Parts: sequence; C-alpha cells; structure tokens
Amino acid sequence: MKYDIIVVGAGHAGCEAAHISAFMGHKTLLITSNINNLADMPCNPSIGGSAKGIIVREIDALGGLMGKVADRSHFQIKMLNNSKGPAVRSLRAQADKRVYPKVMRKYLDETPNLEIKEGMVENLIIDAGKIKGIILEDGTKISSDAVILTTGTYLNANILIGSENTPSGPHGEKRSNNLSFKLKELGFNIKRLKTGTPQRIKADSIDFAKLKPELGDDTYWTFSFDNGPLYDKNEQQKCYLVYTNEKTHQIIRDNLKKSAMYGGYATGVGPRYCPSIEDKIVRFADKERHQLFLEPESIYYDEWYLQGFSTSMPRDVQEEMVHSLEGLEHAVIEKYAYAIEYDAIDPLQIKPSLESKIVENLFTAGQINGTSGYEEAAGQGLIAGINASLKLDNKEPLILKRSDAYIGVLIDDLVIKGITDPYRMLTSRAEFRLLLRHDNADIRLTPLAYEKGAVTEEKYQRLRNKLDNIEKLKNLLKESHLKLTNEVIDVLKENNISVPAGNYSYAILLKRPEFTMDLIQKFIDLNDFDEDVKNQVEIEYKYEGYIQNAMKEKLKLEKMEEKKIPSDIDYSKVQNMASEAKQKLSLVKPLTIAQASRISGVNPTDINILLIYLKKEYGKNEDR
Repeated sequence: MKYDIIVVGAGHAGCEAAHISAFMGHKTLLITSNINNLADMPCNPSIGGSAKGIIVREIDALGGLMGKVADRSHFQIKMLNNSKGPAVRSLRAQADKRVYPKVMRKYLDETPNLEIKEGMVENLIIDAGKIKGIILEDGTKISSDAVILTTGTYLNANILIGSENTPSGPHGEKRSNNLSFKLKELGFNIKRLKTGTPQRIKADSIDFAKLKPELGDDTYWTFSFDNGPLYDKNEQQKCYLVYTNEKTHQIIRDNLKKSAMYGGYATGVGPRYCPSIEDKIVRFADKERHQLFLEPESIYYDEWYLQGFSTSMPRDVQEEMVHSLEGLEHAVIEKYAYAIEYDAIDPLQIKPSLESKIVENLFTAGQINGTSGYEEAAGQGLIAGINASLKLDNKEPLILKRSDAYIGVLIDDLVIKGITDPYRMLTSRAEFRLLLRHDNADIRLTPLAYEKGAVTEEKYQRLRNKLDNIEKLKNLLKESHLKLTNEVIDVLKENNISVPAGNYSYAILLKRPEFTMDLIQKFIDLNDFDEDVKNQVEIEYKYEGYIQNAMKEKLKLEKMEEKKIPSDIDYSKVQNMASEAKQKLSLVKPLTIAQASRISGVNPTDINILLIYLKKEYGKNEDR
C-alpha cells in the first residue's frame, strides 16, 4: 500500500498532523501502537492554560481540531487572568479524559483521505537521503512520499518509581525499542528527557469538605471560533484547591534519596517549569507551602488527578506524602505517580517548517522535538502536517514568525535555540504578546491558513464577516456621541464615573479606563454586533497606543527577517567571528539575520561581522 503521508503516533501532535494532511487532499495513514490510546491524556486531562490556551485558539484558526474537540468534551472552563490585561488572558478547560479521545476519533473517522492503522514502527525506509516509508515491527513495509514522526514519550521509554526502572511507555504500554537507535544511526543527536505524572485518588476517599472549591466561569467561552457554547455554565464540575504543608515537606526531605531523580536512578532531564514536587521542595526551600489542585478526570469514573504533585518516590513514601495533605488523610491511591524517561531528537536539526535537515520529507512534531504539553505538541503537529502537504505539492512552507503566533515563537525557539529540558510555552517567551492575544488568533492566522489551503471557504468567509462588523462598529462609535441627558448623567454617577466636559464620540470615550463597552451599551444600541466583535473593538481602542508601539517593533523584526543568509555560506571563512558563533551558525543554519541574532552564543558583534561579510561576498545584503 502506498500513501502520500504517513503519521507515526496518534497523540495530540499525530491527530492534528493526520487530519490536516488528509484535509489538504493527501492520502494519509495515521499509525499507532494502540488505537485505544488515540488522543490519550496520560497526564493532566486539561486543555489550555496560561499561554497554552492561546495556542489552542491558534490551532483552531489554522484549521486544527484541538479547540473543537475541547469544546465538546470539557466539564469546566475558565478564563485565566481575566482581571488583567488582554495580553495574558488565556482559556483553560478541564476535559473529560474518556470523552475527549472519542470526540477526536469521530472527527478523524469522518475525515476523507485518512486511514488509521495499528502497528509499531521500528524503522524508516530511506533512499538517497529521502524518506520513502516505514517498516513495522513485524517487517511490514509501507511506502509514502513523506513521514511525520509524532512519537511522544514512547521512544526507548522507561517508567521510574523510586529505584524501580521498567521499560514501558505511559500506562504500561509497549514502548518503541528501536526507532530512536535508527534515528541516531542516521545522524540525529538523541537527547534523554524526563517528565512525570502525579497520583490518581479515589473520589470517595477524599474529604472535600476540608477543601476550597474552584468553580468554572459564569461567562460562556469557546476555544473554537466556529462553535457557539456547547455546555451549561451552571452544570460545570468543581475542582478543589489543596496545599502542601511542613509535614509534607519533611517527608519529602527525609526520603529524597529514594526518589528516582535524587537517588541517581534517572538519567533524563526533567522540565524546568513543571517540576516534580520533590524538585519544588529542594529548589524553593523557603516556601512554606505549594499550591495543588484536585481535578476529576472524568464524570464516568471516580479517579481524581492531584495536579502539581508529580513525583518518582517509592509507593510507600507516596502514601505518606498524600496522607499528609489536608482532606486526603484517608485517601486511596488508585494509580501511583511515576516519572518517565524517553528519547528525543535535538530540535536544532529541524527546519522552521519542521522538516528534518538530515532526511528530506521527514518531519517531526511534539515531544520528539523536546517539548512538553498537549498544546505545544498539537501546534507542531498541525504545522508539520500543513508543511508536509505543501512540500508534496511543491509549494512554499507555512513559516509562522514570532510576531505571528505563539506557535511561531515555540518553533523558532526550538529550531534556533534548541533545548536542554522539555520546553514549555510561557507568556514571557513571546515579546509580541500584546499582538498575540486570545481574542485575535483568527484575525492573525486564518488568512494565512486560507492562502495555504488549510481552512474551508466557509471559515474564511466567517472571518471576513467578522472583520466587516468590526469596521462597522468602529465607524458607529466614531460617528455617535454621548448626549449628556439627565438620565445619562445619573447612570454615570451611579457607576462613579466623572461626567465628560465635552461632546465626545463613543470611540474617544472608550479609550478611557472607566468607560467600557458594557457601559456604552446603556446609551447606544449595539445588539447587532456579536460579543467577540465588541470585545475586539474595545481592546483595540483601549490599548491603541501600546498596540501601535508593538507594531513598530514588529516591523523592525520583519526587516531583520527580510535579510536572508545564503544557504551555501561557509561560516569558517568569516574572519574575526568568535569560534563559538561559527560553530552555532554552522549547526543551526539560520535562514535570516534575525534568526542568527537569536542563537545562543552568537552576540551582536558576531552579527555585525556577519553583515559585513555578506555585503562583501554576496553584494548588498538588503537586496537578498
């Protein structure tokens, strides 16, 4: 059997890659070692979170599935940082661990050109440096023109609980034993990484009366721009807040050497920004307590996830640790926490399109590239699927800039800076975060996706209608003025707002902090406009000055991105450049001066020397 594209692994990256490849007209095979684990959530069954929720919106804007699936499977949703500025607002939903995979499977089953098959991939077929297909564990060969590896944490994986080291993937699943060794033979640098998951607690053993409930928002939200609300906001499930205490910390300190990490049993590097609880106790010894959350995994069974309490301690120590927490004194642990080590490739060996620099038409996405998190994986999978499709069609790839999307920041960080530990997206990583907001992901990205054939005509036209309504609302607010009648003055005073001294338009008044769209609606009929349109206009007016400044910085970056570096450059010939800079530039092979400037070990002096060299050897760099 011959396919256009084979996607290896059916986690969040694989599902997105397979769906978009098939949608874009290519005969696609999605192959997984266990079809029952498709779109599995081996860690926290949540979608979104700080910065990650914006990635989910971007995935939806680009034609992906994660937002649509989350909207149809969550039982609690809230907007994080809603009281803060729009640059840091981000949705987070608690998804039902049983429902989410079923909804994803339904979407994939209904996708034309897509076939799902069960099998363990153990080798790649390569001819003259170009991918030609895959080889299964039983020796079966399947041909294709492109392959996307989305192997998650299954490459040479080991489960760690104390001194126990079990060769296994998540949930005790069969691991991939040989593929990472084959990748190493091809010239890929293999990194050993580690992540972990906490205990699952039996619901009826938890004393919820002692715990503080965390509720969903009373405002309706959706990840997808195509969905209306699909849930009852009054029927959302509760989560609960828990704190560690001095007793917890002492148990951990007394048993530190028994953990896989501190006992010397682990070799992989764990995530810096999502550490185990023992790592938190060591690194933040001055903290009296750490915040944890109890979250239901599904409404169909009674296991609760203890977020923030991941550990690789032995089981008996885990019992003590859990029982030291208020409300969990008599908790029954259904599944013990564990750490998992796995192989990943050095992302410096992939292009911004996520195609390998070593094997043509071989793409990689997700944790194999050194990231952590469902959202980061899904975003990469989507881009890999789009670009594999474009490559087969002899079209230019979709390269998202740092000023375009959080996904652009993610991929740029991976391919330019590399990783030392599992990469997690943070709001602080995005220098243009005021431009990369939750509310405008469709405006930023859907036109790019439409141009590449990744979204439907219907989705694009919905965006065009939204943009038209935004302009209509802006014009209405500019042309309409607040009339200071006695009734209007009374409303302003009731809301402790100073009465304007002049006859101002609503557009001018909306720039003031005390004037909101909700207030203005008391004076002018805005019922013809959707909430997302009104929200967009309010943000644009209130943050107009800041947005303009960010746009100026964006233009500066784009000019740097326009300064191309020839693919045939030999950095060893660039005189007076630091040796480290030459080595890093030769390894990364940046496409532009802007990318070169972001490489660790390449300083401004090196960039200036490079610019002089390019002008001398290749003519005016500005013309390239």
